Amino acid sequence: MLVRMLLLAMLLLPAVGALASGLDALRSFIAATASAQGDFQQKVYDRKHKLTQESSGTLAFLRPGKFRWTYAKPYAQLIVGDGARVWVYDADLNQVTVRRLDRALGSTPAALLAGSSDFERAFRLSEQGQKDGLEWVEAVPREKESNFETIRMGFGFSGLEVMELADSFGQTTVLKFTALRRNPKLSTALFTFVPPKGADVIGD
Repeated sequence: MLVRMLLLAMLLLPAVGALASGLDALRSFIAATASAQGDFQQKVYDRKHKLTQESSGTLAFLRPGKFRWTYAKPYAQLIVGDGARVWVYDADLNQVTVRRLDRALGSTPAALLAGSSDFERAFRLSEQGQKDGLEWVEAVPREKESNFETIRMGFGFSGLEVMELADSFGQTTVLKFTALRRNPKLSTALFTFVPPKGADVIGD
């Protein structure tokens, strides 16, 4: 759940006409992307590189701080950021976890791309060169208490295509993005969450 909540804004970088450097693509996103919508596939590997989890779903994002991340497989889960709080709804358990947005994001991938333009104060950024036809950039949280040790982003001609996140538990989460649309017109109602009747609500 923690990994899912922290990955919400990773897929929102703009398309580029030519293959720019990773840092250029990241900075272009911060300057020019107000919203995005698309699909994702997520795989989690343990410290021995064994696949331990696989999931997929859809997402929508509206800066600053609003997002809707829907996991369809292998089980249903909804994560909504309304600009003030992050809501995580587990349909099978009929349980809602809620946290203040600033506490939920911190020095996380979501803060890197969904936060303010001074993101470089929270992360050390470095070019990682080309690999598999993509330009890579690495972000290392300056905050020692961050759950993520490194965040690597791979950019192609269509924008952000792959993200690799190494956490403090030795796991690596790989996200691949498809059918991404940059700056679609999104209703703010999409980022409003009301706990279902009878659901247990836990958190702030």
